[in-house]
Amino acid sequence: MTSIKVRDIYKSFINGKGELRVLEDISLDIEGGKIFSIVGASGAGKSTFLHILGALDRPSRGELWYNDKNVFLLGNNELARFRNRKIGFVFQFHHLLPEFTAQENIMMPILIDRQERRTAEVRANQLLAEVGLQGREHHKPGELSGGEQQRVAIARALSNQPEVLLADEPTGNLDSKTSEKIFVLLQQINQERNITIIMVTHNEALGNKTDYRLHLLDGKLQFI
Repeated sequence: MTSIKVRDIYKSFINGKGELRVLEDISLDIEGGKIFSIVGASGAGKSTFLHILGALDRPSRGELWYNDKNVFLLGNNELARFRNRKIGFVFQFHHLLPEFTAQENIMMPILIDRQERRTAEVRANQLLAEVGLQGREHHKPGELSGGEQQRVAIARALSNQPEVLLADEPTGNLDSKTSEKIFVLLQQINQERNITIIMVTHNEALGNKTDYRLHLLDGKLQFI
């Protein structure tokens, strides 16, 4: 089980007015196998922090440890391999490839990892069944509802059997009933796979249902 340690993460951007501080010296221990939510106002830096947790972006300074590995000491190619094998990502806007079927979208990370096509097909079909979309294998995203597209995105995030799932506003574009179903699915995945889930959300009700709730305010992180 993967534990994550965040140490003194600082992130700023330079704009026309000077330095814009987004995250200020955040330190955090994330227990493996739990669900964490990060809440806060729009523009508080929640997505920036999640991208750093997923090694999609590097901090201005600070360390990120996955077990005994300080991931920001890795080169870009090593870091990309680490992300593809250890971390699954779910985004608000799904980012499914519209010209490919649900099955093919899920297969993509497996094929990028240079595994056999047959292995990718079997795993994609298993994951579609797991998220309640058996029979939708050959539907393209445009033929699926918003909730169904998000289920495909979750299945794709699980395709390489990651140890950590990062979700950026996974219910942001969904109605309340569908949002609840997606969260129940994430809880099921957490329990059955013992996978760590870290979720950015504006939905206070969903945030209150996670094991740990964090609040990001003025670049600083607080437990609630």
